[in-house]
Amino acid sequence: MTTDQLSPTARHELVVGLDGLHVDVLVVGGGVTGTGAALDAAARGLGVLLVERRDLAAGTSSRSSKLIHGGLRYLEQWNISLVREALHERGQLTRSICPHLVQPLSFLYPLTHRVWERPYVGAGVALYDGLAALGDDALPRHRHLSRKGALQEFPGLRADALVGAVQYWDAQVDDARHTMMVMRTAAARGARLLTNGEVVEFTGLESGRVTGAVVLDRESGRRSTVTADVVVNATGVWGERTEQLAGRPGLEMRASKGIHLVVPRDRIEGSGGVITKTRTSVLFIIPFGDHWLLGTTDTDWTESLEHPAANSADVRYVLDQANAILATPLGPDDITGVYSGLRPLIAGNEAETAELSREHATARPLPGLVSIAGGKYTTYRVMAADAIDAAVDERRALGRSPVGPSITSELPLHGADGYDEALADVQGWSDRLGVSTTQVRRLLGRYGSGISEIGDLIAEEPDWVRTLDGGAPYLEAEVVLAARAEGARHVEDVLTRRTRLSFECADRGVQASSRVADLVGEQLGWDAGRRDLEVATYTERVAAERAAEQTADDAAAMRARLVARDIRALLTAP
Repeated sequence: MTTDQLSPTARHELVVGLDGLHVDVLVVGGGVTGTGAALDAAARGLGVLLVERRDLAAGTSSRSSKLIHGGLRYLEQWNISLVREALHERGQLTRSICPHLVQPLSFLYPLTHRVWERPYVGAGVALYDGLAALGDDALPRHRHLSRKGALQEFPGLRADALVGAVQYWDAQVDDARHTMMVMRTAAARGARLLTNGEVVEFTGLESGRVTGAVVLDRESGRRSTVTADVVVNATGVWGERTEQLAGRPGLEMRASKGIHLVVPRDRIEGSGGVITKTRTSVLFIIPFGDHWLLGTTDTDWTESLEHPAANSADVRYVLDQANAILATPLGPDDITGVYSGLRPLIAGNEAETAELSREHATARPLPGLVSIAGGKYTTYRVMAADAIDAAVDERRALGRSPVGPSITSELPLHGADGYDEALADVQGWSDRLGVSTTQVRRLLGRYGSGISEIGDLIAEEPDWVRTLDGGAPYLEAEVVLAARAEGARHVEDVLTRRTRLSFECADRGVQASSRVADLVGEQLGWDAGRRDLEVATYTERVAAERAAEQTADDAAAMRARLVARDIRALLTAP
């Protein structure tokens, strides 16, 4: 694969030639479902354009629990079909689609009752393993542990908080990185991408069929009309808003807020993860690089979809739930970062969002328009295939030539081919790059065989082997690659999604922002004023997030977040 499909040059050429462009499928939304739909369509030989208002994975797809899992708790709701589907996808992702990005992870489920709980939980986990085995899943099977055995696995748990445990396996992913890799794979098959682009109007409504859209390039202010056989609405929690452009309701959405706290790895002693039920959701304690992720909440969000914010009550709730089972309590000073996201749930009659189904659905509000909503991150590929199946049906009504079924279950993502060989040559890559073997393993987990792209950049400019300020291990070459080949257009894109400095560093990436602006600016042609604006805007965003975390409710937290300027809005031409 070449590295120029998501380059600044490719974007410029797309914008210049956008007006009058015709594609088979126009995908709206650059989260994991939208990028998955773009890949599915492109892999079937269809012409694809994806338009994303902000950045790849800028919404929900960068703010999950970072898990690829079947959803053990959904078995308790007897949603066996959803769990089986998710476990099948887990197996394919870990085994062949992207083994470099999705890694197995063990979990402890602490038991607190001596008599009935072990057989009850054990039966559920045994069913979980059995459903996974139906999909030829290769992860280890569960095992029962005594209290002593559980504490040996995870010494950081309170001895009086459990009487034993069941250990089982799921998998982990950096969600934003995975979404970007899905898009790179789609681009390699011909799909085109416009981030910082907004669909502001659907065309053809007077004929009773959506025939395309008016697209605003938010960087230049240029408006272009794109025609398409089918438009796929994959905008998640913004799905209803997108459907309003067609004047027809489709799927009714309900946003559920989930927050996560990030604490340094040395604050909790343990290996693998921990999961336990809470009053309103579940508590995950998940290792993530040099940190732990603690979450999550599951509450209605009725404020602006643009600015989901964690408030002080959210932070305290997660801390309280964690401290109920941890031997060494955590406090606010232990928190390195906080992030919050919105689950795009299909509305139902349940009072609590935690009880709403995580299954997905497609709708066709108007001929030529397909909406896909709901679902779990783990099942993104199935959602995407269903959306494109519906799009193919819509094209059939236009008399278009038929296309084959989805092939993405057998399609490796960028970096998967050659990953095993690269993993077997860690020392060789260490010698070639001039970095430690620990650094090589980290790079392989982000790029797979694409580590060669990092090597090419270091060969071009040896100084790019330096790490960024702030304590995280990211190389300057990774920032350059983000701007050259991964579609990053802003400092925020790099610090929050191409890397995770925004929550992995105590200062949330502020210290590194100046150097990141220099590196990105060199690739995108920024002048000094633009670099300063990018740094100032990112710094404001961090300050606004911190202020939101000190407020008491969602509305106040949202208002605190709104004080941060939106760099994309600032730079949109009049």
